[in-house]
Amino acid sequence: MLYLVALLLHCLPLAMGQYDICKSWVTTDDGPSWEFYACQPKAMRMKDYVTVRVDPAGITCGDPPERFCTHENPYLCSDECDASNPDLAHPPKLMFDSEDEGLATYWQSVTWRRYPEPLLANITLSWNKSIELTDDIVITFEYGRPTIMMLEKSLDNGRTWHPYQYYADDCMEAFSMPARRVRDLSTTSANRVLCTEEYSRWAGSKKEKTVRFEVRDRFAIFAGPDLKNMDNLYTRLESAKGLKDFFTVTDLRMRLLRPALGGTYVQRENLYKYFYAVSNIEVTGRCKCNLHANLCTFKEGSLQCECEHNTTGQDCGKCKKNFRSRSWRAGSYLPLPNGSPNACAAAGSAFGNCECYGHSNRCSYIDFLNVVTCVSCKHNTRGQHCQHCRLGFYRNSSAELDDENVCIECNCNQIGSMHDRCNETGYCECKEGATGPKCDDCLPNYYWRQGCFPNVCDDELLLCQNGGTCYQNQRCICPVGFKGVLCQQSRCEADKKDCNGGPSVHGSLGTILLGVLALQLRGWVDL
Repeated sequence: MLYLVALLLHCLPLAMGQYDICKSWVTTDDGPSWEFYACQPKAMRMKDYVTVRVDPAGITCGDPPERFCTHENPYLCSDECDASNPDLAHPPKLMFDSEDEGLATYWQSVTWRRYPEPLLANITLSWNKSIELTDDIVITFEYGRPTIMMLEKSLDNGRTWHPYQYYADDCMEAFSMPARRVRDLSTTSANRVLCTEEYSRWAGSKKEKTVRFEVRDRFAIFAGPDLKNMDNLYTRLESAKGLKDFFTVTDLRMRLLRPALGGTYVQRENLYKYFYAVSNIEVTGRCKCNLHANLCTFKEGSLQCECEHNTTGQDCGKCKKNFRSRSWRAGSYLPLPNGSPNACAAAGSAFGNCECYGHSNRCSYIDFLNVVTCVSCKHNTRGQHCQHCRLGFYRNSSAELDDENVCIECNCNQIGSMHDRCNETGYCECKEGATGPKCDDCLPNYYWRQGCFPNVCDDELLLCQNGGTCYQNQRCICPVGFKGVLCQQSRCEADKKDCNGGPSVHGSLGTILLGVLALQLRGWVDL
């Protein structure tokens, strides 16, 4: 009878769903005890817990009020955005509200009235918590999708950013990347950052509103088209380098780089039809609890894991006090079907069972914490059990903890990075304009010159005016008679006499001298 009770409780996690339960009270012939399982919270709508920020300042329309029109009626500019009028305002919160009776409410930017200066906007979503994406990110645009945009992610609450996906009507022209589709990726490239043209081309249809980051298509590479083989996906999430982190974020940022054009070029005579408008952003995911919790609740303004397995912390990322006899480990999906909980164990004797993974041969007991800690960690490691890497190094995911090469030097570019430290995946914190794991490359619209500097001009957005030519994206070479950063100013504005058609003092003197010289050469005057 006791055996049947144990068997029933052991099968309970499967009956309730995969990784839905963290532990069961099991009674056997040896007595009752807890049996632990790897567990995770259910997926939910993450936009219900998000904080949104839109920049730069003044990019939201309505202050001051302005008119705008649409591509369908480009010369009927009777619509108005007015931040002081609730019926005409378009603040950022409207990207996440519930839309009653199908009436779209949306955030809207200012119009492109300052063309050819780029119309740039950033929309940043923050959770102050690590979350794991479980479905597509879907962004709904009103009045046309951007022709150029980027989706970026952060794993450290916005301190560093990494490209997630590029979007353009012409990927090669916009980002110097060939266009690719997610469904064409393989098992070895499922976490590749790519550029897609699928969501940027102008179709002229009001139904073409959404831009996607295709999470399900990437899952399908391992789990099949209908995601029926989830066991294979969970196995690959554990074994494939960087795959689990690829679907993990603390923040998302949409960089809108060029609005919908409604055609192939910008019509300068009507710039009020070019702007951004976002009515909805859907993000589906679960709290990252390192497989140590099946519940995640909203407390004190942020999401918190309800930790099990004697763990604690916002992500269940450390052992509770008195449960630190061995170093903390995340739970594992393997072996299937219940995984490994890797629960924290109660502390034993003062100097018993202390692991240093071969990076130290000396331990010390800290009485007031009741823990044993390793002393003088070697091989660029640190921590209670020499299980972490020193600043300026990061964990080699292909090496075991007892490997002498477990910590790799960050090697951040000294010019492009903020400092010599990197995150747990080896990405350095880049200065403005720099990108790449080591911050040794520049973002689009920046050029490298002992660091990344914003383009003064280019062949698409920052056009040199009045016949000027762009030199290496660094300056405009202006024709005679014009000046300014983009050759936008006539030189005659500095000397009004030149504008009246009459010669200036300097001009008339030069003309007289040249005339006298010419007459002297002909022998008509004798000086």
